[in-house]
Amino acid sequence: MPKPIRSRRRTWLAGWVLLCGVGIAATAWLNAASAPDPRPEAPVSPECAEYIADIETQLAKAKQQDKDDGVLAFSRSKVGAEDCSDEIRDHFGGDR
Repeated sequence: MPKPIRSRRRTWLAGWVLLCGVGIAATAWLNAASAPDPRPEAPVSPECAEYIADIETQLAKAKQQDKDDGVLAFSRSKVGAEDCSDEIRDHFGGDR
């Protein structure tokens, strides 16, 4: 085969390598640019903060007693009590 054909293959290969490199760089830049801003933490009411602290205390007690069966149930009902489900979900990482 004549040498010009080899030269064309190398040119095509170099072009594809360059194009792929530019694509990877652009993808990395777009992913970095579109990273969501962290949500600012909303203030938690004192009642919810107390409830979250109570849950953490119960979780710590369960760990100390080696009761690691994976399920802890909490119930709390007060007349006129504020709904703290969103705060609890945010605190314990319910967005996973």
